[in-house]
Amino acid sequence: MVISPHPQGSVEWLKARLGVVTASELDNLVTPEFKLRTGETPKSYLAKKVAEKLTGDYMDGLSTFDIEQGTILEEEARPWLAMELDCDIERVGLITREDGRCGCSPDGIISNNVGVEIKCPKASTHAKYLLNGELPKEYAAQVHVSMYVTGFAKWFFVSYHRKMPKLVLLVERDEAIQERIHEAVTKFISEMDAALEKIQKIK
Repeated sequence: MVISPHPQGSVEWLKARLGVVTASELDNLVTPEFKLRTGETPKSYLAKKVAEKLTGDYMDGLSTFDIEQGTILEEEARPWLAMELDCDIERVGLITREDGRCGCSPDGIISNNVGVEIKCPKASTHAKYLLNGELPKEYAAQVHVSMYVTGFAKWFFVSYHRKMPKLVLLVERDEAIQERIHEAVTKFISEMDAALEKIQKIK
């Protein structure tokens, strides 16, 4: 894996993500059950990534406000988690696989090769996560793709709220899921390269 030196939320971090298939966006390609998506969703994602690659501009998605709000609460959640786990949590920017085509931006890395994903949802959503007590389907792709990118065997999913108990789940690597992710990513990258070549030939 390759770790970018640029902090999350920075202009350099946003630029490093251009044209890269990211963990937080892979639900555009697979369902929560890790089946390949069909229809307009993957087509729209393909157009977005191709446009990013060709223009060098970030195509919507994360707003500055979203990043700032998440950062504020993550700054509380990260040291809380470090204290709970009695370990150091390293902050990192974008991590990509060796080819640079697929990446993730963890909320932290623990020294024994374990990643951390922190969410700070609204109270009702957090309460739902606590009641269910399992990795939310909407973040399954992000967590498992992060393990695909890094090669890590475990990943903490944390849902943090100031006024309620916190949810801390340790998710184990699943090789069957990893194979499906690899299939989806490989297929998408091939389609993206073909799309780029097609557009570049247009005069």
